[in-house]
Amino acid sequence: MKTFALAFLTFVAWASVCPAAQPAELAADAPLIQADWQDPSSLPRRFRDHCTHHTFSGRLYCSDHCGLEYQFYYCTRKSFGCCRIGFGYCDWNGLLRCAP
Repeated sequence: MKTFALAFLTFVAWASVCPAAQPAELAADAPLIQADWQDPSSLPRRFRDHCTHHTFSGRLYCSDHCGLEYQFYYCTRKSFGCCRIGFGYCDWNGLLRCAP
């Protein structure tokens, strides 16, 4: 029991000494990180076409010529595109990523 208590206290002391990483700084015009789903109102007007409700969730999404079962995602002016419905997200660098 003493060994466990000593190991625990060592862990707590070590964790309090290690500083956390600096928070990521986003540009002033960077959008809020969108994960999983983007409402059509968050898309620029030119990409708000071919919008419909998802069969299972009932959420509204736009495909903008992406094809059946794909959703259009917009992260920044330089990073946008198509991912499977509900699997796209914008990473901390503002780049579009598609989860498997």
